[in-house]
This record gives sequence, C-alpha cells and structure tokens, in this order.
Amino acid sequence: MKILISACLLGVNCKYDGKNNYDEALLRCLKGHELHSVCPEVLGGLPSPRQPAEIRHGQVVREDGTIVTEAFHAGARAGLALVRMLQPDLVILKSRSPSCGSGIIYDGSFSHVRVQGDGVFAAMLKKEGFRVMTEEEALLAFGRPANHPDNP
Repeated sequence: MKILISACLLGVNCKYDGKNNYDEALLRCLKGHELHSVCPEVLGGLPSPRQPAEIRHGQVVREDGTIVTEAFHAGARAGLALVRMLQPDLVILKSRSPSCGSGIIYDGSFSHVRVQGDGVFAAMLKKEGFRVMTEEEALLAFGRPANHPDNP
C-alpha cells in the first residue's frame, strides 16, 4: 500500500517546537508499506521552530495573534499537489494539528481544548476525496504490536 504520512511522525524535526512526533509503534505497523513524507507547514514556508498556531474562527492564528492562514493554505496546496502526483492509497496525518488534524483540532484558545474540525491540509484532502486518518486511527486500523504500551 502506498501511504503518505506526516513527516514529523517519521522523525523529521519539522514541528512548531523544532522537534518531531516520531512514532515507532506506528512505523512497526506500517512496515512493508511504501511510505512518503509530507509537512505542509514547511511546504508553506514556515520555519521550524516557529510559534504554535491553532484555528480560530476559520483563521490560523499564532499564539501572539498573528494570522498565518495564507502560509497554511499555501502549504496545504503544495501538499495537495504532492498527493495528486503520488496518488497514495492512504494519507496518515498528525492528529490535532492546525494543518493535519482530522476530526479533532484545538479550539484556538491555546488551552488544549479540543473541538470537532479538520486542519487546513486534512480538509483539502478530504474535499478531494482522499482517504485520511490520524496516526491514532492508523494504529487501530493496522493493529498495535503486542508490546505496545497501550495494549492491556
């Protein structure tokens, strides 16, 4: 299966804090699949590290109030071009991200309150009909390894 996956989940230091969200258990579950990485925020020209951002009233806003919606949309468009070119069977994106969140994102208050919604990139992909899931959903779909800490 051809899978496009958030670069931070593969260990690329592209998060807002300059770090990554490397997920060893997920990568074990995806072993044998063809993986391609994407970070729409970097594609949109945002540096790493950068100030955190959340979606508030349809705008992507940094914690200091600066609106960065256009950079997020530019990155999502560039990521969409990559998806159209690769035609993956599945796209696995980092949960709750203002770019990649699928189904649940933060509410824009920077207080870790979760609300229903999609990040900019995830919303674009869904609108185009691509299959999108979070890393959490992918772990359930592909099966956690027996030694995963979340297994009883």
